[in-house]
Amino acid sequence: MLTGEFRNSLDEKGRLLIPSRIRNEIAGNLLVLTRGMDHCLWLFPPAEWTALSESLMRAASPFTKKARMMQRRIIAPAQEVELDKAGRVNIPSSLMQSAGLKRDCAILGINRYLEIWDVEAYDAYLEETEPEFQQAAEELGGFVSFFDAESQ
Repeated sequence: MLTGEFRNSLDEKGRLLIPSRIRNEIAGNLLVLTRGMDHCLWLFPPAEWTALSESLMRAASPFTKKARMMQRRIIAPAQEVELDKAGRVNIPSSLMQSAGLKRDCAILGINRYLEIWDVEAYDAYLEETEPEFQQAAEELGGFVSFFDAESQ
């Protein structure tokens, strides 16, 4: 399971160190990197990427404008990247630009994939969405019953 929040810096060649705790959960050294939502990048183990991309292709007809947009934004920019011996991935410049990555990055483990953010953009996102987060937590109040059941 890919979880955790980490901060690392891009080196001068556009490589980002993936924390060892995350690397230990990844089988092999190939990953798939693509644009994500909210101006971040998504990094998938190959099996997870295949499941997502096939699901998106099945659910979306190329004859609809919204489907083409999703395919162009998520599937088309996807690139295989390799973890080097030092545990780094090279971020292609086109993806680096689309996510606004400068130097300092936040790496977020979202269970089955990773998000890569520019640290400043991620911190701004957290601040901007705090009221929505609080409201969503309130609306998901039934989820609290999960915790109540666990404590019994």
